[in-house]
Amino acid sequence: MRGLKDKVAIVTGASSGIGRATVLRFAEEGVRQLIADINDDAGEKLAADVAASGAECIYFHCNVADDNEVKAMVDKAVEHYGELNILFNNAGTGTYGKTPDLDPTEWRRLMDVCLDSVYYGCRHAIPEMRKAGGGAIVNTASVSGLFGDYGLTAYNAAKGAVVNYTRSMALDHGRENIRVNAVCPGVIETGLTGGILDHESQREKFLEVVPMRRIGMPEDIASAVAFLASDDASFVNGENLVVDGGQTIDTGQPSYSTFLSDD
Repeated sequence: MRGLKDKVAIVTGASSGIGRATVLRFAEEGVRQLIADINDDAGEKLAADVAASGAECIYFHCNVADDNEVKAMVDKAVEHYGELNILFNNAGTGTYGKTPDLDPTEWRRLMDVCLDSVYYGCRHAIPEMRKAGGGAIVNTASVSGLFGDYGLTAYNAAKGAVVNYTRSMALDHGRENIRVNAVCPGVIETGLTGGILDHESQREKFLEVVPMRRIGMPEDIASAVAFLASDDASFVNGENLVVDGGQTIDTGQPSYSTFLSDD
């Protein structure tokens, strides 16, 4: 990817899944990184492994639902590296519950981690990117932010907000050479989906609706994030890039192949 070598990036939710895969991809591209998480053991090990491979990487404990901690995270990156060029707002969580059954504290927890954290990260990163002459922000949204899911009301609401918030910031900051995009994963093999995909019957149901007939891997998303953060995407702004193997291109109509000849 053009223009990634020696750039300074922050990756949140970095110790596992999509975050971890992106940290490793950024390291391959020569990005200097501050990686953040609340899982200190995994985060510190990942930072040490990346540093041992020859890439620059430090770990910072950060609860992204706390504005003060996010500010401290951004300040640390700038203090250590001298500037900030890339922010990957990736930290997230999930919950299940229809609206009447969803406890307000659970709703608030999910909004704090999946939505408010994006605001906090951008709020503190954008001034530093201005000083650096521009930058790239990538937010982890979801196909669940583009369409509805059964029983995922809070998650749908939060990710839908991230989708449109991404567009709004892209409008506001494009003239400052700060691009803001989001990646919208479909079903990906991570810890967050493990409880579902570990059941063979549920895995088969997902495979039925993904035309490529496979579950996505964190590396699939990491490649998209690297592209959006790079100079190869220098004219891509306000995009919510769907990476789902074609899952969301279906009209929902039944397959005609069940009653019509394929000839």
